[in-house]
Amino acid sequence: MSGSVQDVSDENYKDFTGAPAAVVAYGIASCEPCNAYDPVLEETAARFAEVKIGKAKMHVPGRCREIKKAHTFETYPTTHLFSKGTLVLTREGKLEAAELAALINDHLLSGS
Repeated sequence: MSGSVQDVSDENYKDFTGAPAAVVAYGIASCEPCNAYDPVLEETAARFAEVKIGKAKMHVPGRCREIKKAHTFETYPTTHLFSKGTLVLTREGKLEAAELAALINDHLLSGS
């Protein structure tokens, strides 16, 4: 469903990231910057209905085991931008809405 932030887990990760344009924010519940990032993700999802926006809750037992095997996270939140299953950009830390929008426009919607 476009236009809203979706939960991402091992179960739907491959399908989610295989979309033409997808953003996944990885975070944990005890992380203040992760919680402060939620409104930015909501705003971005509302603005870019053609881009899948999701959150992977890395602290929930058993939900993201395969994701943890595939990626190393030194900082939360970490944001990945995917195009058709290919990781095109990684950003660590909380992004501002304008910065995330610019990254989406430059790396996912520009046709490059």
